[in-house]
Amino acid sequence: MQFIFCADPFDIRQPDFDYVTEYEAVKSLGYQPAFIDFEALVNDQNAEKAVRKVSIQPTEQVGLYRGWMLTPAQYQQLFEALTKRGIRLLNDATAYKHCHYLPESYSIIAPYTPKSVWLTLNGELDIDAIMSLLHDFGDRPIILKDFVKSRKHEWHEACYIPQASDKTTVERVVHRFLQLQETGLNEGLVFREFVDFEPLTTHPKSGMPLTQEFRLFFLDGELIYVSKYWDEGNYAETDPPITQFCEVAQIVQSRFFTMDVAKQLNGDWMIVELGDGQVAGLPDSADVTAFYQSLLAHQLSSDVSSLPAQDT
Repeated sequence: MQFIFCADPFDIRQPDFDYVTEYEAVKSLGYQPAFIDFEALVNDQNAEKAVRKVSIQPTEQVGLYRGWMLTPAQYQQLFEALTKRGIRLLNDATAYKHCHYLPESYSIIAPYTPKSVWLTLNGELDIDAIMSLLHDFGDRPIILKDFVKSRKHEWHEACYIPQASDKTTVERVVHRFLQLQETGLNEGLVFREFVDFEPLTTHPKSGMPLTQEFRLFFLDGELIYVSKYWDEGNYAETDPPITQFCEVAQIVQSRFFTMDVAKQLNGDWMIVELGDGQVAGLPDSADVTAFYQSLLAHQLSSDVSSLPAQDT
């Protein structure tokens, strides 16, 4: 397997600061990661330049990107540029989009996740169309995000809406959200039912309520790593019902993805959202080496199982 990290913006021979720990863990396991120029890919829109320091492989290798989020179009460009160098990323662009954009996977996780509605933004904001979309929520609270991210650390001003029927508040929160997202908006707006999850603590900087949430990593339908989502708070003896979520993982249309899950006040568990495993962060408390050891063990097992049977 060829691991590919985002390079330091000032030195393409070194990993981006935020990925140094993962880079060192991969090296300690006997692998030599490659680097891509993230700025060339995103700012210059030049995928060939971005992969210029990635060695051309004599035979095709499976690749795993660990880096910053990309739009599906940017990911497609990276996928194609690496393929030309003999590296085929674990997830193709369709699989990446399937887990990266909530609306793409919603039909699969709908029975297990908060009710969600969305609209794509192509021009002027139509607040009446939004209120019509929110009708089924009644007076219940909702949260706002785009197809990928929320402004959860601006909880009260750009994320949480106490009453879905309150047009004034909806309009204020939506406008503030769009103002903060600026050109980073992903496709459109997603409104989700606010669910009372088991409280953990409040974020020390933003004051956002933190809940009993976990991040599950899956490779080829198999759970490879579980981590507490938040570094703050006391999780006590809480553990997610793994079997329940492993069943859902079988129908997710991606080889490598994350599933964030949280415990409700009534004791039941829900899926918060899915994410592409290559751009999903590892919490600070995660055992990075153990994560990569598990990933490699499952990948090697998958490679062996896919080999043709030998004549005896």
